[in-house]
Amino acid sequence: MSSVRSVVFETFNKIIEYLLPHPPKKTYNPSNQSLTMLTKSEGKLAVKLARQAINECLRENKKTNPENLPPVFNENRGVFVTLNRKNSEIKELRGCIGRPYPVMPLKDAIIISAINAARDDPRFTPVTPEETGGLLIEVTVLTVPERINSKPEDMPEKVIIGRHGLIISAGMYSGLLLPQVAVEHGFDSTEFLCQTCMKAGLMPDAWLEGAQVYLFEGQIFEEIEPAGETREKILSDGC
Repeated sequence: MSSVRSVVFETFNKIIEYLLPHPPKKTYNPSNQSLTMLTKSEGKLAVKLARQAINECLRENKKTNPENLPPVFNENRGVFVTLNRKNSEIKELRGCIGRPYPVMPLKDAIIISAINAARDDPRFTPVTPEETGGLLIEVTVLTVPERINSKPEDMPEKVIIGRHGLIISAGMYSGLLLPQVAVEHGFDSTEFLCQTCMKAGLMPDAWLEGAQVYLFEGQIFEEIEPAGETREKILSDGC
């Protein structure tokens, strides 16, 4: 196994403190899941909904109640909402929380995750109403996590950088990294596995020692400028 280089994430950039650290008791069979990809207009609505949820919570102390959303927003989906503060040309993480498993309708998962990211991320002080106008909002809609059932030494070849995110768990320990983390930090698949283990509080080689490894994919929509135009972020291991 190649050596793992020491990576200092800027404010633990994109290292997620998520609220469901282990798979729920319900068993999901990803091969039987027929998940609809969001269109660009639906992705724009997802980001708009996250921003609306934050604004109404922080400024009016109420929970948004959207109406007339497309049907996909009523499907149970996993989702993460990421808040970045734009400082010149550099993005600084301001909060990121989500639900990795499809336990509630997408619209509710976005609303709750957006509010949690703004108020409840333990790494940061709560976002203030005055800050919201300077934040970039990113919504990542997840496929159902699927466990890798293969010999540990064969796992790196199952992980496709630029496509897969990872969840690794062992006992009471669990950690998740979104697909964009590996691309942004130049990880290969082995290092991505090791970094996810360390996110879980495990030894870097725990994936070789019996830890459970799950793959998922993410469709990412992000604001180009705060409260501005939204685009779908396409990942590749070469970007």
